[in-house]
Amino acid sequence: MRNRNTNLNFSLFTLNYSLNFGAPGSGKGTQSDKIIAEFGVEHISTGDVLRAEIKAGTELGKTASAYINEGKLVPDSLIVDMLASTLDSKGKDIKGVIFDGFPRTIAQAEALDAMLKDRGQEVNVVIGLEVDDAELIKRIIARGQTSGRADDNEETAKKRLDTYYSQTLPLKDFYIKQGKYAKINGVGSIDDIYAEISAAIKK
Repeated sequence: MRNRNTNLNFSLFTLNYSLNFGAPGSGKGTQSDKIIAEFGVEHISTGDVLRAEIKAGTELGKTASAYINEGKLVPDSLIVDMLASTLDSKGKDIKGVIFDGFPRTIAQAEALDAMLKDRGQEVNVVIGLEVDDAELIKRIIARGQTSGRADDNEETAKKRLDTYYSQTLPLKDFYIKQGKYAKINGVGSIDDIYAEISAAIKK
């Protein structure tokens, strides 16, 4: 595989809207937890939101379920509507939100920008954890040995990275052009990496 830098993606929303996206194994879950603890922001997982809407039998959930039952992907527009509904339900007094698993493509990022703009908000900073392939694969394999996850192996890791590079990495340039990308070295101690993230968010 080529030696490529990767970036992570999670997003803080409300007073400080920051987005942090990245490749599998780059550390977004670990750093996301630390952001939530320090800044007191909300966590919105696209997967959790989708399952909750379906379980609750909402109109959005019924529409999403129909796509899933037909073996189709749930359209980006529907996912954005669900995220918007969840965001609105949290009220206006929240300090921010981390969007987990979204956006993953430029089309999704554009839809997210439009949704936030409708609410007088925007992404303020994008945190990019940059880690090379060899380290990412090493981390994913180690995680699989610890967690027992069958999909955390070298072959699957390479496939997931290829998907990430083709679909999600273009988001880096998308946010650089907006002047919102903050490059973070994703190699080092968890605390040292987080110190950079925290400083970028505060800035």
